Amino acid sequence: MNYIQQAYKGLHEGWRYLVGTIIIIIFVVAGQIPFTVAAIVEANNQGLNLFELDESTMMGVLESNLNLALMLLSFAVGLVGIFAVNKWLHKMTITQLTTARKKIDWKRFWVIFFAWGILSSGLVLVDYFMSPENYVWNFELKNFLILSVIAIALVPLQTSCEEYLFRGYLMQGLGVLTKTKWFPLIVTSVVFGMLHIANPEVDKLGYVIMIYYIGTGLFLGVITLMDEGMELALGFHAANNLFTALLVTADWTAFQTYSILKDTSDPSEAALIDIVIPVFVIFPILLFILSKMYGWTNWKDKLFGKVTEPPKEDYKIID
Repeated sequence: MNYIQQAYKGLHEGWRYLVGTIIIIIFVVAGQIPFTVAAIVEANNQGLNLFELDESTMMGVLESNLNLALMLLSFAVGLVGIFAVNKWLHKMTITQLTTARKKIDWKRFWVIFFAWGILSSGLVLVDYFMSPENYVWNFELKNFLILSVIAIALVPLQTSCEEYLFRGYLMQGLGVLTKTKWFPLIVTSVVFGMLHIANPEVDKLGYVIMIYYIGTGLFLGVITLMDEGMELALGFHAANNLFTALLVTADWTAFQTYSILKDTSDPSEAALIDIVIPVFVIFPILLFILSKMYGWTNWKDKLFGKVTEPPKEDYKIID
């Protein structure tokens, strides 16, 4: 059985995915309450007009580490919601939501986690040494140590929430409902990208950056379908956000942190390069390398083939 077909091992009627998605959204919204309350209280203390607060203003009123922790908390609560829906509404295990293998392959997770973490950090450091005028030293030991604890504990939960929702729950659900692989691949990638439209990067760079967000979602979806599991997507996403949060920040990014470096350059000057190179150069190279490492074949069927219900003897639905 392939990855999407894992959904047949549980209860997979369409209404369950609709109700499940609503429940997950409720969990995420509930997880945002502590951040919203803290931001409103602090804004009130600063004499700001509560009715004029937008998202960026609310994020700016809180101390950086507290802001990050509360912002990430909503994703941690959302992840609990996904696992709860998967277990109680669909009668599936976390392993079945994660992979078509008998057990989760954590080696895959760690291989790409460290590979992408080292590579992405290396690219930042190369740019730092080539253009030091674009960066300032932002390191403060106490704040950085607190950041490290928060980031290591919560960033993987944030990225896992997004992966289990898009590359997991919705990928399997839409695949079973439409009997296709290309439809959930495209839809989850586009929706994943569009959910980043409120990020401050969009205001700074324009809607062209949606190419990067949607392209990243497409890359994560492809490696999930080709590898018959989410382990690689989980590891890549966790490394991307964690190493970034610790290494570099900027005034115009979603993650405002006490990172080691702060990018002070005008992002609009290199926006096109920063978008084109990852999506159209780096990601295809990574796909080629991963395909050789894990022996991926039959790309057409795995990405565009039909999703068929496996023989009844291959699975048992738990009522």
